[in-house]
Amino acid sequence: MNKKERDKLILKYAPLVKSIVDRIACKVPGHVAERDDLVNVGVIGLISALEKFDKGRNVQFETYARFRIRGAVLDELRARDWQPRSARNKDARIEKAMLALQRQLGRPPDEVEVAEFMDLSLEDYYQLLDEASGVSLLSSEDLPPDYCEKYATYDVLEKIDQGSPLSILARGEVKKILKDAIEALPDKEKLVLSLYYYEELTMKEIGCVLKLTESRVCQLHSQAVLRLRGRVRELR
Repeated sequence: MNKKERDKLILKYAPLVKSIVDRIACKVPGHVAERDDLVNVGVIGLISALEKFDKGRNVQFETYARFRIRGAVLDELRARDWQPRSARNKDARIEKAMLALQRQLGRPPDEVEVAEFMDLSLEDYYQLLDEASGVSLLSSEDLPPDYCEKYATYDVLEKIDQGSPLSILARGEVKKILKDAIEALPDKEKLVLSLYYYEELTMKEIGCVLKLTESRVCQLHSQAVLRLRGRVRELR
C-alpha cells in the first residue's frame, strides 16, 4: 500500500478512531491524557491495522481496526499507569469480600452485606466503588501475544474491541463459568451491563433509563464486574 492510499484510508476511518477514543476517555481522569493525544495514539493503532490486516481471514477490516485502535490507546494508558496501586488494591478488597460472602451465602451478596463484611458504612462502601471505577474483567492484555493473530475471527475481535465482561474470549469451560456468573447477578446490575456493552449507552444515558444518577450507574457497573471477575478467577 502506498502512502497516498494509506492517507486516504486514515481519513476514512478517522471518525472510527474518534468514536473509540471518546468511549475510553470518558473513564479516564482528564489530567492523565488529553483526548487529542489519545486520538493520535489511536491513529497509530489504525496504521498498524492497515499494515497487518489479512484479507484472507474471515473478519471485516473495521472489526480488526477497532481492536488495534483500542489496544493502542489502552497500551498508552497502561504505560502512564493512570490507575494508582491504591485503587487496584481497593478493587481486590471488594472482589475478595464478594467472593467470601458468595461462598457463605450461596448467592451474590447485596451491598449492605458487603459493606458490613468489610466493616464499612454503606456510604464508605459506595466511595470505595467510586475509587474502583474503570475496573475490567477481561481484555486483550489477558490473552497470549499471538492469540488475536491465531484466532482472528469476527466474533473474537469484536468481543475484544468491546472490552466487554459479558464476552469471554477463551474457549470451553471458562465460557460456561462466566455465563453462569452473569445469570446469577442481581437484575439491576445485569441490566446495566446489558445497556452499556450491548446497547452501547453511556453511563449518563443508562441513568436516565433507570432513573439513577450517573455516579450510581458507575457504582453498579463496577460492582457487577468485580463480582464476575472474582467468580471467573476462582473457577478458572
